Amino acid sequence: MSEFRYQRVPLPQESKDEQMGTFGEILQSYTREQAVLEASRCLQCATPYCVQACPITQDCRGYIGLLAASRFDEAAELTLRENPLATVLCKTCYHYCEEDCIMGGRGVPIAIRHLKRAALELGKSDLLYVASAPRNERVAIVGGGPAGLMAAWELAVRGYGVTVYEMQPFLGGQVDTIPRYHLAAGDLDIDLARFKNLDVTFVTGKKAGPEFTPEQLLAEGYLAVLVAIGASDPRALGVPGEHLPGVFPALPFLLGMNEGPEGSLFGRKNRTVVVVGGGDVALDAARSCQRLASDGGSVTVAYRRGPEEMSADEEEVTGGLYEGVHLLYHRAPVRILGTGHVEGIVLQQTAVGPPDAKGRPTTVPVPGTEETVACDTVVVAAGEKADVSGLPAELHLNLSAHPWPQGAKEDWMTDVEGVFAAGGKSVVYAMAAGTRAAEAIDAYIAKKKGRTPTPRPNALGGPAPPRFPPGYGGPTWHL
Repeated sequence: MSEFRYQRVPLPQESKDEQMGTFGEILQSYTREQAVLEASRCLQCATPYCVQACPITQDCRGYIGLLAASRFDEAAELTLRENPLATVLCKTCYHYCEEDCIMGGRGVPIAIRHLKRAALELGKSDLLYVASAPRNERVAIVGGGPAGLMAAWELAVRGYGVTVYEMQPFLGGQVDTIPRYHLAAGDLDIDLARFKNLDVTFVTGKKAGPEFTPEQLLAEGYLAVLVAIGASDPRALGVPGEHLPGVFPALPFLLGMNEGPEGSLFGRKNRTVVVVGGGDVALDAARSCQRLASDGGSVTVAYRRGPEEMSADEEEVTGGLYEGVHLLYHRAPVRILGTGHVEGIVLQQTAVGPPDAKGRPTTVPVPGTEETVACDTVVVAAGEKADVSGLPAELHLNLSAHPWPQGAKEDWMTDVEGVFAAGGKSVVYAMAAGTRAAEAIDAYIAKKKGRTPTPRPNALGGPAPPRFPPGYGGPTWHL
């Protein structure tokens, strides 16, 4: 086998100077020739390990094979037939598929995510979804993030009428906090434009709890309700000084950055910033700040565990280091200093402690190791939890195992019949949860109506394709 198979075709990328001077996209798309060459590295394994690792079981082996044959239009169609948020995912997915690519055993995995982008940008992707015959049965979805949008698509292509309620004035949920250097403004709109002919109504600026409840939606005639509100309420650090001006929760901070980096959330460029956290949100915040810290400023990420336990994607960590972000490991915040505004943060070294109930090592403070890091901005990325304020307690949402609300029953139904709840830890996992919830809702309504559940039809019209590609043996992921 030629050695070229083990090396990835380099992806066009902005230089460091170009990256730091703009919030424009870092990675560019393959050319046609590059896409064909990269796709030709794929072995087309009889068992599609990439597909089995994908939470939405996207047939990546299929569209890669089509790209290798220069069949770009067919590759785009196959991608969109299974993935209504493909434009978003081709730039932001954590590419779990690549982790299971067999080429990674000897070389570099196939650039599966980037080939998805090539299919969409080089093939005909301005397609519209087609609904099955209308059922005159409506379902309400509370939450317009990835889980809610995926569920809306799954139900609408089956012929259901769907209304999506979103408390923000925009759709996308946490998709809108993804920095513009990853996801350009308007990319989600490209995906949602394909919903044009589906019976999906979007109602924005309306929050569940204060303005309506799931039970009220059932009383209005909806046959089922899905609560898919995600985890958007920032967790507090619980240390003195965290309410000082100059301390920002990460998600609203990132949203403000996308609305205008020089806006009121951040202001002048020469900030000295400490970001507390070790996940992707923390790195997103740090890399965004680094782009505005060029005039004498600096950005440091303080994480209470070691690098091997950092949950941020390796690509994010590598990118942050390349751009000049400093990483401090085994550091936990003790207090934030300042009189009227942040002036510094006190960090204490941590050590590995005994395992917790789940077997993960805990962290314990090391006495006498406190140090003060001067800064004028602190961004808190210590995780998020669901904002369930106003939702009825009778739902008995399961919030113990996950930060997002989830129905406690096997099919994610809550203790109120007809009300379901689901979510996921990333965009693609949330989409997978949306699919499973939609299938459970379809089965629930079908049982009440005395019919069998409806398999997903061909979302682009025509004969229904196989649900899974040949050789698929079952998922290697868990929701």
